[in-house]
Amino acid sequence: MPGPTVEMDPVEPQSLKKLSFKSLKRALDLFSPVHGHIAPPDPESKKIRLSHKINVEYGGIKGTGSLPPRPARAAPQNQGQQADGSSDVLALPGPEGSKEPRKEETQNALVVGPSLQPKGLNDVVPQGKSTAIISASGSSERNYSTSAIMERIPSRWPRPVWHPPWKNYRVISGHLGWVRSIAFDPSNTWFCTGSADRTIKIWDVASGRLKLTLTGHIEQIRGLAVSKEHAYMFSAGDDKQVKCWDLEQNKVIRSYHGHLSGVYCLALHPTLNVLLTGGRDSVCRVWDIRSKMQIYALSGHENTVCSVFTRPTDPQVVTGSHDTTIKFWDLRYGKTMTTITHHKKSVRAMAMHPKENCFASASADNIKKFSLPRGEFLHNMLSQQKTIINAMAVNDEGVMATGGDNGSLWFWDWKSGHNFQQAQTIVQPGSLDSEAGIYALSYDLTGTRLVTCEADKTIKMWKEDEHATPETHPLNFRPPKDIRRF
Repeated sequence: MPGPTVEMDPVEPQSLKKLSFKSLKRALDLFSPVHGHIAPPDPESKKIRLSHKINVEYGGIKGTGSLPPRPARAAPQNQGQQADGSSDVLALPGPEGSKEPRKEETQNALVVGPSLQPKGLNDVVPQGKSTAIISASGSSERNYSTSAIMERIPSRWPRPVWHPPWKNYRVISGHLGWVRSIAFDPSNTWFCTGSADRTIKIWDVASGRLKLTLTGHIEQIRGLAVSKEHAYMFSAGDDKQVKCWDLEQNKVIRSYHGHLSGVYCLALHPTLNVLLTGGRDSVCRVWDIRSKMQIYALSGHENTVCSVFTRPTDPQVVTGSHDTTIKFWDLRYGKTMTTITHHKKSVRAMAMHPKENCFASASADNIKKFSLPRGEFLHNMLSQQKTIINAMAVNDEGVMATGGDNGSLWFWDWKSGHNFQQAQTIVQPGSLDSEAGIYALSYDLTGTRLVTCEADKTIKMWKEDEHATPETHPLNFRPPKDIRRF
């Protein structure tokens, strides 16, 4: 006869998503209750587990639980007979409990988490590294006590120096178009700006008053430079012209013809009477200042050359281009020395540190640091501005400023790449919010004032906040997790 039917409880229908979440939760409860930190067992079982692991994997070490005053990895040497007649060598349990002297190198002991450094180990453990000590005794015929030292390598990323925040203290109006370029006088008494209104204006640094207006270009002026040896100022613009101005007569005395399109950047060699210009014709041209002769046409880029700087030693010329590359040039032969291809987008700005042999380059993907003279990559800056960076500058104190198309002005610590301030320019009344763009910036010769040239036709001057302290503006710095060194 068929047995009595048993009514089963109805099974609640569950979706696959719900079942997978339940399975995941059960696995986490089993193996990772507190994000990877398993709750410790009772002391007796922990003691047995540690003793077994040490005896099986690392071998017992006879001793008193303290390390001898020598490096942890040094091979033990015979130190003579001890008081009890035993030799100061490692002893391993033999097949029948006998001791066999072992004179091999000691292996690394069990690795555990960091703890406070015990007293008396300063001569063993290098400073700056955290250590941990384990003492465990087995339950065999002899009680073995092991001291294990774990060296935890600290982050090698340098800690940034605290810098006070910068604030805007002056807004200068006078141009009728975008302000595209800036250069300071070697005496630090005035600076000049070039604009899309086709004029060059000279301003007093202390008061911000207009001193002079120069006309001569027929397009916007993208590059300016003032000579340290002569009373000359050089300008370059979209009209394909490069001009030399005599500041004693306030007029153009030379023009350098040769560019096939607009000239985007300009630089003076620090020791030679040589001028370098880069433009939309993808060529960086080297000019003799006196004779107006073109010495070299440094060709090799595949797109606009939009940034250039020079050095007295090799590489004497460094150029950045819209083709995403940076090229080092040998000025003796006019040939490429190195090509850097780390960037993925246009390299619109570069800045060389005034004291160190390295430079930074800015692109829309990232800001990167490279060494000189070999161009080795050092590291990325620890944040992304996420905009087109048109200009950058570094002062002697290691403060780097970068200006973007969206009006963002970020300040960085040069040594560590830490972004310690993010400022936003405010457009002047009557301008559109979309005109909050920074096209050029430069420090004065002391490095205490920063001047930005902007799309709202203004020139803004910035300085450090003298009332700021590390307590009022703390340094919120965390080294990157995925990068342990440069």
